[in-house]
Amino acid sequence: MIGTLISIVLLLIVLGVVLWGLQQLLPMVPMDPRFRTVISVLITVIVVLIIVYIIAGLLGVVAPLRL
Repeated sequence: MIGTLISIVLLLIVLGVVLWGLQQLLPMVPMDPRFRTVISVLITVIVVLIIVYIIAGLLGVVAPLRL
């Protein structure tokens, strides 16, 4: 149980850093603000889906996630 909680915390930290990095790099790419907004929303949705899948895998709801 403790190992699962530690794994969840570490994975959330890693995903948070990746999300922060992507959000910092996105304004540096020259593109229309509408496309930038769409890409930002897609990145956020993808990260949330990854977090839900990882937590569900660690809790045994979906196929087990081996760490």
